[in-house]
Amino acid sequence: MGNSFSYYFPYFENELYCEKISLKKIAEEIGTPFYVYSKNAILNKINQYKKAFQSYPTLICYAVKSNSNLSILEIFRENGLGIDIVSGGELYRGLKAGFDPKKIVYAGVGKTDRELADAVKADILSFNVESLMELDVIDQIAGSLGKKANISIRINPDVDPKTHPYISTGLRESKFGIDMEDAIKAYEIAIKKKNLNVVGIHCHIGSQIMDVSPYREAVEKTVELVFRLKKIGIELKHIDIGGGLGIKYRPDDRPPEPEDLAQAVIPLVKEIGLKLLVEPGRSLIGEAGALISQVIFLKDKGKKHFIIIDSGMNDLLRPAVYNAYHHILPVIKSGKKVVADIVGPICETGDFFAVDREIDDLQRGDYLAVMSAGAYGFSMSSNYNTRPRAAEVLVDGNEYFVIRERESYDYIIEPEIKALQKTSGEVK
Repeated sequence: MGNSFSYYFPYFENELYCEKISLKKIAEEIGTPFYVYSKNAILNKINQYKKAFQSYPTLICYAVKSNSNLSILEIFRENGLGIDIVSGGELYRGLKAGFDPKKIVYAGVGKTDRELADAVKADILSFNVESLMELDVIDQIAGSLGKKANISIRINPDVDPKTHPYISTGLRESKFGIDMEDAIKAYEIAIKKKNLNVVGIHCHIGSQIMDVSPYREAVEKTVELVFRLKKIGIELKHIDIGGGLGIKYRPDDRPPEPEDLAQAVIPLVKEIGLKLLVEPGRSLIGEAGALISQVIFLKDKGKKHFIIIDSGMNDLLRPAVYNAYHHILPVIKSGKKVVADIVGPICETGDFFAVDREIDDLQRGDYLAVMSAGAYGFSMSSNYNTRPRAAEVLVDGNEYFVIRERESYDYIIEPEIKALQKTSGEVK
């Protein structure tokens, strides 16, 4: 056994496994592409977070947007976590998965009236409010329902997380949160709303953060603001520092551990004595997943060698959107190496997984694994080019379970068929 990339995706005699199951075996039995997740990798990350924050009252809220499969959510619920949601659909999933509403926090700059009403009715732990107008609307909706809504204000600490600009959310020019200099006024407005309970303060500076120092800076600023609020009689119950801890995408990546984050922020939070909330997503699920695909064709164009696989940007969007690196492993090692572009079948030049990448000399019919794809893989996938979305598989030791069946063409067009039947009365 040996694999330099992931403990939970080892090689046995040159064949890639997830835990104790051959990925080739799964591929041959259910077809490709599919996402595969290691349950024990997820449990290991959960336990790392629990251990790191055990010395201080902390609620760990899994960021549902990273991977929202109900079977994945169930693992987090069974292990005592709450959830961080950003849509009405994620609220619906969370409640279906059995999460206690008092462990649900709701972020996002554009919550609709229906989404807000559903969350008010559910009596969630807190809305993370991102604008003064949102305060007004939640107050009105809660009043119309005869309820009081729990709110925290998301402040923008103007801290650079040193990550991709698309996933930097704590800078002044981003659309997220209320600027620090406007926060006191926002809290003064909030406490006067008769249908709101002001319970906390929230900040989230970005994603795939590889150094905990920006967290320290953001929490220092947030703690200072909490002290200022106390001086004017505004007492809070919790401080929510968001998520965003990075993961390993390249073999030589050394992301911070949950313990590093805890050591950076707990001493600061202790000064104000509020309950701590953290919202990890990618760091709980990202390295636990891989996308398994099969080689369809090989193609040479002068100096360029292409490996064309049956996954596309509709299955894994991150390389096309962020030019993101994912390490790619052969399911069966050949020992020979080539330099190739690994691309999908979509009619877009941006449909690639790797460019000029050294990889095993794969042949038609071989399988490969796109690693660290557990977060923002399936959850960002689509039916572009009328492509059925991939199956999802959960591995636990020497067993595997299909936790989402591969879509069919009928599944994709069923809503359109129903609409067409109403208008024309017939479908071919």
